[in-house]
Amino acid sequence: MRSRSWLLPALGTLVLLTGCAGTDAAESAEPTGSTTPSSSSSAPAPTSAAAPSTPAGQRIEVTVTGGQVSGDTGRVPVPAGEHVVLVVTSDAPDELHVHGYDLTADLAPDTPATVEFDATIPGVFEVELHDAGTVLLSLQVG
Repeated sequence: MRSRSWLLPALGTLVLLTGCAGTDAAESAEPTGSTTPSSSSSAPAPTSAAAPSTPAGQRIEVTVTGGQVSGDTGRVPVPAGEHVVLVVTSDAPDELHVHGYDLTADLAPDTPATVEFDATIPGVFEVELHDAGTVLLSLQVG
């Protein structure tokens, strides 16, 4: 019996050391993986930059082709204070205008234009193409 009394503390120590060794192995694997591919170290920056925009805000996407509007159209509700990322792609050059916030962006054919802002002014605001006179959507902030 006496020979078994040392077994339990030895197993406990072994479990603790194994747990630490597992942590060290994971930590040493991460730097090796990020050091080897140099593009991997640059990849997290865009991912982390894009990731906060999506959860912390509302992305609204609209496409205009041949004068026809598709995507997030109609009245789009946005909570007050929400960060808005508005992405518009058009097949013709134009100027995007967000009324009430007086934000504009030039549209080049088939190139997405992005307007970002915090929806801090409550109300209903049209988003339109100036030259075409086309209303893309109405933002309902509140």
